[in-house]
Amino acid sequence: MTTTAFFGLGNMGMPMVKRLLAAGHKVRGFDLAEEARTRLAEAGGTSCASPAEAVAGASTVILMLPNSDVVEAVIMSPEVNDSLTSNSLVIDMGSSDPFRSQSLEHQLRQRGIRFIDAPVSGGVRGAQNGTLTVMAGGDDEDLLDASAILNCFGTVKRAGMVGAGHAAKALNNLMSAAHLLVSSEAILAGQSFGVDPSLLLQIVNDSSGKSGSTENKWPNFILSGTFNSGFALKLMLKDMKIAVDLADRVHSESRLSHAAIQLWEEAAANLPDNADHTEIARWVAATSQGSIVSQR
Repeated sequence: MTTTAFFGLGNMGMPMVKRLLAAGHKVRGFDLAEEARTRLAEAGGTSCASPAEAVAGASTVILMLPNSDVVEAVIMSPEVNDSLTSNSLVIDMGSSDPFRSQSLEHQLRQRGIRFIDAPVSGGVRGAQNGTLTVMAGGDDEDLLDASAILNCFGTVKRAGMVGAGHAAKALNNLMSAAHLLVSSEAILAGQSFGVDPSLLLQIVNDSSGKSGSTENKWPNFILSGTFNSGFALKLMLKDMKIAVDLADRVHSESRLSHAAIQLWEEAAANLPDNADHTEIARWVAATSQGSIVSQR
């Protein structure tokens, strides 16, 4: 099995590392948070004190980081760049900008280092259970070489060449965010009329209005009052902006998407900095001077 350097041992990264370890892969990990590095060591991985130490001896480098800025800062830092060996494979599994991913691939390829993008969807539970959807972009041979690793996380769907995975991820999250916003507005309107949210969800989920928001997010994280899906509202907003920027750059009409971003920006400005993205429903309720009530 391969030795993999893994950067980003957070809500998604740590369960993904555990999937790799369970499959017999050796993992050398780094995270700025000391407690995350401790959890890695307890899980059976090698906790490293620096990015360069994590990369040393690794044939594959996985980045589960929040955006392109952080990805580029890590992988193009002198200490990491000097530690990468020729023909090593870098996999960006976070939600990065597809155009910047293409640029990064070009820079790394000039040094004989391969790059693919493979962001995921499915949340923390999907990471824990190995049921993520992996949206892969890259060269056929590189994706084949990465398959033993990517298959540990779930089902791999090739989106196209480098950047296509990140494009698919951003567009998916744009749709997910729009679904969640309109679902929240509709369910809360029904509640104000007198229809219990749990009952309305049952009806919608047997009808044409169902979505991941009504089947998963509302029943599991909103009605429960936990708001702990593990994905931050600000990260969702970042992905929405990547998707709309992509649409604008390819001259694709996206008026509804722009309107959704404006509303999510309002929510972000009025909710705590660390708000979970499902708290958009709490914000929708507050703007109508109501609250979320279920009679389950």
